[in-house]
Amino acid sequence: MSTVKKYLSLIKFSHTIFAMPFAMIGFMLGVFALMNPGITEARRSIGRQGEFVSTVFRFTPNYSRLALLFALVLLCMIFARSAAMAFNRYLDRHFDAQNPRTAIREIPAGILKANNVLWFTIICSILFVLCTYFINRICFFLSPVALFVILFYSYTKRFTPLCHLVLGLGLSLAPIGAYLAVTGAFAWLPILFSLTVIFWVSGFDIIYALQDEEFDKSKQLYSIPAWLGKKKGLRVSELLHVLSAACVIAAGIYGEFNWLYWIGVVIFVSMLLYQHSIVKPTDLRRVNLAFMTANGIASVVFAVFVISDLFVG
Repeated sequence: MSTVKKYLSLIKFSHTIFAMPFAMIGFMLGVFALMNPGITEARRSIGRQGEFVSTVFRFTPNYSRLALLFALVLLCMIFARSAAMAFNRYLDRHFDAQNPRTAIREIPAGILKANNVLWFTIICSILFVLCTYFINRICFFLSPVALFVILFYSYTKRFTPLCHLVLGLGLSLAPIGAYLAVTGAFAWLPILFSLTVIFWVSGFDIIYALQDEEFDKSKQLYSIPAWLGKKKGLRVSELLHVLSAACVIAAGIYGEFNWLYWIGVVIFVSMLLYQHSIVKPTDLRRVNLAFMTANGIASVVFAVFVISDLFVG
């Protein structure tokens, strides 16, 4: 258990609270689309799913198979994210050791060996691909692409301040991937939720990166705060969160959602506004409150209202 706790701390398992709820949205959108193929295209996403339907779920609900598919999607999320976080810690271990804020992380602190973390990354990557094999063909074929995106992020801080957008792209694969797992088809509605995630995650990652502005400059690492400074960096974060709010509103209109969804939107947008109200260029004391608490509430509560609207609203 001690070793398990070390690895859970390494990959910041609690941070799955950001992408996992959106994966559940994508999954439930897929289930709803297959169970209601005759309802309007906008809400049920694109039709013709019968041609591409998952190998473990058909139009007639089979709840044991659906439970299996749900478990496989959860495992994919866990393994993909674990691989991404572990690889990031492995690749950044020398920078982490020099940064007072990150020197307590598992590798620089000597809690875990670098080679063991690399092996952990490889094993999680293999298990991720293996899980997609048992979902359907399209997920399996696209799994190397997903792995490339989430692992490539760890390199981006070395050459582009747009690294935050690459992180957002990685997490945005959650709703699309979960929807593909159920239906085997792309659709506009989960894509809109993925765009929501890209802008949302990129925006709050910029807020988090404010803490390392001076360190990043000293080590010639790239980030929006290191490039533009704290004040302008926050403006970029605000713009990205405006785009995220626009996408979530567009998804609601396109998907013809009902009142429960819009309550979720109000809460989600309120959490975006809240984190910008408590973080200032000259006062970073509440960055962690903005990063973890506000965004955790935003994702979980929003997902609950979206899923409730699908089956109740």
